[in-house]
Amino acid sequence: MIQAIYLYGSEVLRQKAEPADINDREGIASLVQDLKETLVKSEGCGLAAPQIGVSKRVLIVDGNDMIDIYPYLKGFSRVMINPVVIQESSQKCEFSEGCLSVPGVYADVVRPASMTVEYYDENLQKQTETFDKFGCRMIQHEMSHLDGVLFTDLVAPIRKKMIAKKMQNIAHGKVSTHYKAKIK
Repeated sequence: MIQAIYLYGSEVLRQKAEPADINDREGIASLVQDLKETLVKSEGCGLAAPQIGVSKRVLIVDGNDMIDIYPYLKGFSRVMINPVVIQESSQKCEFSEGCLSVPGVYADVVRPASMTVEYYDENLQKQTETFDKFGCRMIQHEMSHLDGVLFTDLVAPIRKKMIAKKMQNIAHGKVSTHYKAKIK
């Protein structure tokens, strides 16, 4: 079912999410389905459970809508349950990020260029995979949500000052989205 996306100012976005109970197959399947339907409706490339008000360590990413910019993302889609970073590269890279929970705000963020993640997939099979380029970036962004961190927390101080008014407007509900959204 399509859920409302919680916007900046919502408490759930600042909480460290609890591990999902991998023995709760029905609950996880339902949550994953909600994430998928909500992501499609919102036209984003990634979504974490806290963004729909569920403080569980579950995220999805789908790069298929970005193949015009990043052709290597064709077919790149993941469901990650209880993801854990095993290793990050010391090399860093910078990409512009945006977020469905922070509509209309974009900023460059520096993150590790690659990482290895251990997670359970949609079929509750344990996976270990290494990611790089923008696929890595999407996963890092969504994993930050699981720890209560927004991309705007990671930008340069001068940029934070530049976006402060927009952030304040979002927190006060002075924002328009093409998807169902709320602040709680």
